[in-house]
Amino acid sequence: MANLVNILQVLGALAFFIYGMKVMSEGIQKAGGVQLRKVLELMTQNKFLGLLTGLIITAFVQSSSATTVMTVSFVNAGLLSLVESAGIIMGANIGTTITAWIISILGFQIKLHTLSIPIFALAVPLTFVRKGKFRFWGEFLIGFAILFLGLHFLKESVPALEADAEILAVLAEYSNLGWISGLLFIFIGAVVSALVQSSSAAMALILVMSANGWIPLDVAATMVLGMNIGTTITAELASLVGNVFAKRAARIHTLFNVLGVAWMFLILPFFLDFLDQVLQNVFYTESAYTNSDNVPIALAAFHTIFNVLNALIFIGLIPWLTNLASRTVKSKGEEDEIRRLDYIGTLVSTPELSIIEVQKKVVHFGEITSRILGFVKSMLFSIDPDEPSQMLKKINKYKGITDNIERELTDYLINISKEEMTPQTSLKIKGLLDTCGELNRIAYIFYQMGKTIDRKQEKKIWFNQNQRIKLQQLFDLVDQAFMIMKKNIAAPIPANVSTNAANEIEGLINGLKDKMGQESNHNLKEEGYNIFSALIYSNLFSALERIGDHIENVTTAVSEKV
Repeated sequence: MANLVNILQVLGALAFFIYGMKVMSEGIQKAGGVQLRKVLELMTQNKFLGLLTGLIITAFVQSSSATTVMTVSFVNAGLLSLVESAGIIMGANIGTTITAWIISILGFQIKLHTLSIPIFALAVPLTFVRKGKFRFWGEFLIGFAILFLGLHFLKESVPALEADAEILAVLAEYSNLGWISGLLFIFIGAVVSALVQSSSAAMALILVMSANGWIPLDVAATMVLGMNIGTTITAELASLVGNVFAKRAARIHTLFNVLGVAWMFLILPFFLDFLDQVLQNVFYTESAYTNSDNVPIALAAFHTIFNVLNALIFIGLIPWLTNLASRTVKSKGEEDEIRRLDYIGTLVSTPELSIIEVQKKVVHFGEITSRILGFVKSMLFSIDPDEPSQMLKKINKYKGITDNIERELTDYLINISKEEMTPQTSLKIKGLLDTCGELNRIAYIFYQMGKTIDRKQEKKIWFNQNQRIKLQQLFDLVDQAFMIMKKNIAAPIPANVSTNAANEIEGLINGLKDKMGQESNHNLKEEGYNIFSALIYSNLFSALERIGDHIENVTTAVSEKV
């Protein structure tokens, strides 16, 4: 019975620690969401910036699993390539090592848990302040205090060696089997990390056990290696609902960590001896092998240096890793290769981060919608008798694509809007929903224009030279409006949105449409003017003018982004 109580105390303390980590992470994400979003916008530029991005985001949110799952989700949506995702994953592995330093210094050296209650006294009032970001900083401080209380309870729950010599005897027995012992403790570290779904919590448990003298430095280091493998389970599980590219991104994470653990395991005794000698000259005077109080610092240093070296080794091998991931994860067909935006980034519970996927997908949505203009134009003006029917098929196909994209984006935005968010983020989500609606309305008008042109040609109704020239001019203006719209959608901040240019081109479209309407009405009075041609002509230029209105509405919606 006593052993059961001890186990429950350890599990409860670990759960308290994990909850504190969650509250702290979510609070700082909400407080610094805009800054995180700006960092994330750099991630697609090259693998080195990707590595830096992964490092910064993970250090900020204190969860490599969150960063990795988010990256898998980006790949699933077609917003990141496998090569680009690899750099971010490597950076995330480095970023997560900061947690070990925070715990080993603040939790073991400074005993920060003694300040937890005063921190609560400061933080709780902040959570009631509705203006600015005080509430989120209050949440961060509460999580910070809970985290170190959890760590304190965890240290108190793990008995000292003299209280349970039998366990020490068991551990000693299994730690003297040479390389088999190493593999066993790697396995244990992987299982613990996979079960708690948090490498930070697993690291805290390893640090406490080593500081209490239960496990020596070399055993603790092998468990840390195992922890690096166990943390890959999260991304593998998240990728199961994604496409083949998401699964390959998760596989890159697994290959990177497993191969890294393999080479470090081969040189581990020599590496630890060298590291201990260096640390004795920097942090402590007595070896971590003989003084368990020094093991937390040694493990934090080992964790960081290992992941940095691993990233430096494999960043030049990213194409090879990508190829290996593609060979080990085979496509199941066309359905498995469809790029879609699925809500699989469940570990990133902050809309400010998740919304990056939507913004990049909306840019793609605007590009797809603008392509339909070219199909409609070719259908109307082509001299090739077979081209109109081919363009009509493309228009119909793209209308289906835009319907699917709008549905994906809307569902995704509804999912992330269920999380607590700042008023600015709420407005941003509304703007993105409005943008998606406007783009799909544009696609629908193009679809209707395609059907109108098809009826025109079926009934052999022709336009005169003036009608063709004026429609060509209107198409060109709408094309210019699309170019401005796409730049505005892709603008990183509202200050870069060109509302004046959008309003100016919309004014030109309206002016030309009015002129075309007046001319058409005047020509109807003339003998020989084809009334059916005039009706279709009016239908088309009115449709183009409505498209211009919706394009302007898109600029209005994206200009409200914060």
